[in-house]
Amino acid sequence: MFIEQPPEFFRRFYPSAVWRMNPDEKKVYLTFDDGPIPEVTPWVLDVLAQKQVQATFFMVGDNVRKHPDIYHQVVAAGHRIGNHTFNHIRGFEYWTDSYLANTHEANRLMQTDLFRPPHGHLRWMQYRVLRRYYRIVMWDVVTRDYSNKLRPPQVLANVMRYARNGSIITFHDSLKSWDTGNLQYALPRAIDFLAEEGYAFGLL
Repeated sequence: MFIEQPPEFFRRFYPSAVWRMNPDEKKVYLTFDDGPIPEVTPWVLDVLAQKQVQATFFMVGDNVRKHPDIYHQVVAAGHRIGNHTFNHIRGFEYWTDSYLANTHEANRLMQTDLFRPPHGHLRWMQYRVLRRYYRIVMWDVVTRDYSNKLRPPQVLANVMRYARNGSIITFHDSLKSWDTGNLQYALPRAIDFLAEEGYAFGLL
């Protein structure tokens, strides 16, 4: 549960970050990290279009640089874009100036006010500076679709078990999620399950 749904003490490390939306509203928020990837992101867009669901894509700047056409497809479909650094770097492994420079480099391509740190890792000073420029969005449920230790039904089960009012649910439009088969199995079924449970799908 520590990974799939971070406990309250962990959320307190970054008190002004958004971990969950309104708990009194029967609505969930789908997010996708690590794209855009030509082998994966267009498929995700097709699924979302078929299900008539909007989502937020936290993109890696270098992927946007390499695949601007896919970036524009996401924007044209009405989805939200968030910054996920330029090189998908961990905050704990970089000095603040280097981390901020990497983040700002990504935002020159995206021009967004949303930010999600890769792996949820931020030094305190990185967090203090970034919150001046961005709405820092974490998650309430991470599906672990990227894990080769989980089978596709287990990824779906994470959504079914942990989703609740206001949940920010994280999938990954990445090769790791694709190569395991987890994303292809879990995403459409998760959307169907959530809709059947009466959840609306919100946009951050």
